[in-house]
Amino acid sequence: MKRLISAIAVLALLALPLGASASTWNIDPDHSSVGFTVKHLMVSNVKGTFNKHNGIVDINDQDITKSKVDVTIDTASINTNVQKRDDHLRSADFFDVAKYPTMTFVSKKVAKAGKDKLKVTGDLTLHGVTRPVVLNVEPLSRESKDPWGNIRRGTTATAKIDRKDFGLTWNKALETGGVLVGDEITITLEIEMIKAK
Repeated sequence: MKRLISAIAVLALLALPLGASASTWNIDPDHSSVGFTVKHLMVSNVKGTFNKHNGIVDINDQDITKSKVDVTIDTASINTNVQKRDDHLRSADFFDVAKYPTMTFVSKKVAKAGKDKLKVTGDLTLHGVTRPVVLNVEPLSRESKDPWGNIRRGTTATAKIDRKDFGLTWNKALETGGVLVGDEITITLEIEMIKAK
């Protein structure tokens, strides 16, 4: 019996580092960006951002594949620096923000992809449609303490989606061939996180 109790105690002690390695981080919206790029008139790229977003990242440094991501983006906060275009993007032709005020990404799988890089597969819900999307995530930075005592980490993630997969089908044909707006959207996330206290 004493040996059994001792064995259980040892296992409990060994399990402590696993618990200590898991931590929750809040995405800092003031130092993060959610950006996108789309082809315009088949000749150039137009870039934009969503200025309002929030999210939580659970990082397990002991087993990074057990980490999780949950992000919400305010679709009405879209900003391409052209008011007329932004108003059109908010309309029913595109994001229909009155009906679909947010888009969300919830991770389902985290896999290693090369040295310290990750592929995070999750459900992207946009315009009332949910589809799997893969984020290619760069190595997480080391922890850094800011002047106010907060612990921070950061990373960059990218993905490509076809907007038609999410019901965003509005377009206009060009006389010279092609269309006004490209279908492929490149998403770029610059993320800075603050460790939850």
